[in-house]
Amino acid sequence: MTRHQIAEAVRSGRIVRARRDRYLPATAAPPVVEAVRVGGRLTCLSLLAARGVFVFHNGALHVHVARGASRLRAPDDPQRPVPPRSGRAQLRLHWLPLARPADAGTVAVGILDALILAVRCQPPRYAIATIDSALNKGLICAGDLDELFAHLPRRHRILRTHVDGRAQAGTETLVRLMLQVMGAHVRPQARFEGVGFVDLLVDGWLVIECDSREFHSDWRQQVKDRERDLALAARGYVVLRLTAAQILYRPDEVQAALRALLRSRASRAGRRTAA
Repeated sequence: MTRHQIAEAVRSGRIVRARRDRYLPATAAPPVVEAVRVGGRLTCLSLLAARGVFVFHNGALHVHVARGASRLRAPDDPQRPVPPRSGRAQLRLHWLPLARPADAGTVAVGILDALILAVRCQPPRYAIATIDSALNKGLICAGDLDELFAHLPRRHRILRTHVDGRAQAGTETLVRLMLQVMGAHVRPQARFEGVGFVDLLVDGWLVIECDSREFHSDWRQQVKDRERDLALAARGYVVLRLTAAQILYRPDEVQAALRALLRSRASRAGRRTAA
């Protein structure tokens, strides 16, 4: 395109000027445009969230920048230099070399590199949930885990023993981890004939469903859920439904409820044995 054609395309809204000599389609997601405006590529939590992978909280724009890169700009203004570290709470720059440079595009790094950074940027339980989510969505495979953890500091490698790609939501992973700390045996995505799959089956008697507004706000879906609960109760299973908000923002209450349920069951079993 000539300069005139580029200028016309910008005026008509067909393309967006991110920074000098860098243009993107008007349909490009805002975080992508902002990363290019900074002078790098989208990565870490920002990229994973854009690809539908579970991340608990991401209040910053994560940008991978090549070593030696200069003329970095603020995400919202190509005329303003990127602020110093102390003044950029909403921007996280990543300078580490890429594990898979061939997977990186012009606007974003590859998924494996984003996951390597995401493990370092999150508390351990959220990092496990993020990896589980990427596995479940098919963005990485089990064979990629060796490479992923090989590029992480040794202290992170213990997390691999807790990764399970069967979880269909990050909240399922978080509840599974809570229960395993309590010593419970947890089976993700257990299947029941005539009912289908449930999120978690705990110690062979407790079914836990982790509901989100996205899939359970419709009344018809709620009726369907209650029918499943009734069928499971008829077979002797106890069903506990937890909302995503409870799991994410009230974890202490969820842990207390789970612990009380498990203790109650153990206590009843102990009384029967004594009798």
